[in-house]
Amino acid sequence: MAMTRRNFIKAFGAAATVAGLGLAGCSGGDSGSGSASGDSASKLQTIKDRGVLNCGVKADVLGYGYLNTETNEYEGLEIDLCYQIAAAVLETTYEEAKEQGLCEFTTVTPSTRGTLIDSGQLDIVAATYTITPEREEDWDFSTPYRTDSVGIMVKSANGWTSMEDLDGQTIGVSTGSTTQQLVEQMIEDNGFNCKPNFTEYQSYPEIKDALDAGMVQAFAMDRSTLNTYMDDTVELLQPEIEFGTQDYGVATQKGCDLSKVVDDTVNELLESGWIDEEIETWGLV
Repeated sequence: MAMTRRNFIKAFGAAATVAGLGLAGCSGGDSGSGSASGDSASKLQTIKDRGVLNCGVKADVLGYGYLNTETNEYEGLEIDLCYQIAAAVLETTYEEAKEQGLCEFTTVTPSTRGTLIDSGQLDIVAATYTITPEREEDWDFSTPYRTDSVGIMVKSANGWTSMEDLDGQTIGVSTGSTTQQLVEQMIEDNGFNCKPNFTEYQSYPEIKDALDAGMVQAFAMDRSTLNTYMDDTVELLQPEIEFGTQDYGVATQKGCDLSKVVDDTVNELLESGWIDEEIETWGLV
């Protein structure tokens, strides 16, 4: 389903109340400017001293995190979510956080998200980041704000109708993602007799370019991501097979005092219906 790009971001709701004051700080140092107390730095205090929230987001996923080349501004549900979190941390309203530009955005890829959190360069990552038990060992994640599943995009001209058509073909996936394992598991679970190959790429546009050039024969990724690259030359292969269902959460440094504020904010936005409003605003239904 192609998504309609909005020319405005709908303002909704008041900022979440800052919670969790007095929690233990983050383990390890923070490379950003800020203050430290004792052996550990308070991420919340660091952000307050800095005056902006450093956010890792996608730049190429319509409706979630997208860098609009016409306005040179990021837009989407996850961008708005970052402003809500900034409002909670910096004790202001969502509208004022947007108006004052209290978020500093950095484009991330699946292979850079965790590293930039660990280095302290980013306070949060809201970038269609799937929550997995393995990742939860290294980073804190908020309550899921969105659930998605994996899709496989192929060229319509191939006339393929079954996953069996992928036998011996090459599927492009993103470096650092869980997509390859999810596709392989789906093939096994459904009893398909095919063995595709996989090639990793650093960015989604590279995979789509490779598909258009015939370097790969399929592009596998979250369906929300694939929507960005849908046109009349491609289609989803057996879209009725839903697999790789995954939850997106906001990631923060493990054991950080920011984590509770982020989780509380996400939960409040879910309960208030704000997330549902955003899903409708950005055409994600």
